[in-house]
Amino acid sequence: MKSLYTCFFCLIFAIGFSQEKQYTSFVDVNYFRGNIAEHNSDILHLIKGHPEGVILSWNKKTYGFKDWEQRYNYPDYGVSFAYQNLKNDVLGNNYSLYAHYNFYFLKRHLMFRVGQGVALTTNPYDKLKNYRNNAFGSRFLSSTYFMLNYKKERVLDRFGLQGGLSLIHYSNANVKAPNTSVNSITLNLGVTYSLDETEPEFITTIIDGEKEKFTEPIKYNLVFRTGINESDVVGSGQFPFYIVSAYADKRINIKSALQFGTDVFFSRFLKELIYYQSVAGLGENVSGNEDYKRVGVFVGHELFVNRMSLITQLGYYIYYPFDFEGRSYIRVGLKRYFGKKWFGALTLKSHGFKAEAVEFGVGLRL
Repeated sequence: MKSLYTCFFCLIFAIGFSQEKQYTSFVDVNYFRGNIAEHNSDILHLIKGHPEGVILSWNKKTYGFKDWEQRYNYPDYGVSFAYQNLKNDVLGNNYSLYAHYNFYFLKRHLMFRVGQGVALTTNPYDKLKNYRNNAFGSRFLSSTYFMLNYKKERVLDRFGLQGGLSLIHYSNANVKAPNTSVNSITLNLGVTYSLDETEPEFITTIIDGEKEKFTEPIKYNLVFRTGINESDVVGSGQFPFYIVSAYADKRINIKSALQFGTDVFFSRFLKELIYYQSVAGLGENVSGNEDYKRVGVFVGHELFVNRMSLITQLGYYIYYPFDFEGRSYIRVGLKRYFGKKWFGALTLKSHGFKAEAVEFGVGLRL
């Protein structure tokens, strides 16, 4: 599982970031300090001090050589490395590696960054040595960070400044229990340095304010997703899950598509949880004969950015024989297209703020 996680992101870096045109780049170093948000009362004992750390990023600029760069106001893309001291010996320190995009607003003075990656925590849960750490059940975690900064480049020669707010999230998405996760809300201040002396002009071939004409028939998608996860019962064991999804999507413009479809879930951890609750007497009216399979329907949205896309889906179980975290669910994540039909996907499925699984998927769009 850990190797698969790493390989997936390396594949995104190698393929998604390769370009033929000449682009300029810059690096930035940001110091941050803030607080751990109390999103769950179970982590109250872990909130001590003010977590701090540093984010080091390499960014490649775009100038409109491709149409998608112009549509999104010439974003940057790159990689980030982060170190965070969580100011608690129970939690330890986290080291993270991300792929990220920077999007610009207000004449490129306001930057919004979104990064997704993998984190290594130095002191995960251990039933004997570190039983108080109910936030991180495994050494490797999924991590997401957002940064909203005011930015001014080349204030002094190639040096610039930026500062604002950052949100950093760590979770293993129930790959292994426990997993209450940690969210850090921080202030950051950083320095940028342009690696190139001069920059090309932005290219504008798409007329500002003019809608691009785009038509496409309804497409039909088939996706297979898998991974491993564990129930909230610590030590109950990790089990594989399998999800088969079928849905139709309709492009409403050059950037977006709407989706409607169905999921069929085969989650083995639920089978174990049903048995555990039936013999332990913890589940009300749980006989042990309940079906662990679920069927859901969903509506969704897909935002296309070059060969990558961001998907968000809201689902509801129509076949729900065993009650687990409620009947509604959310799926968010990334897709990467290989040609016009095939794609890979990395998604997170949750019930509200309660993550159930990180899903690795492969799909076909016809």
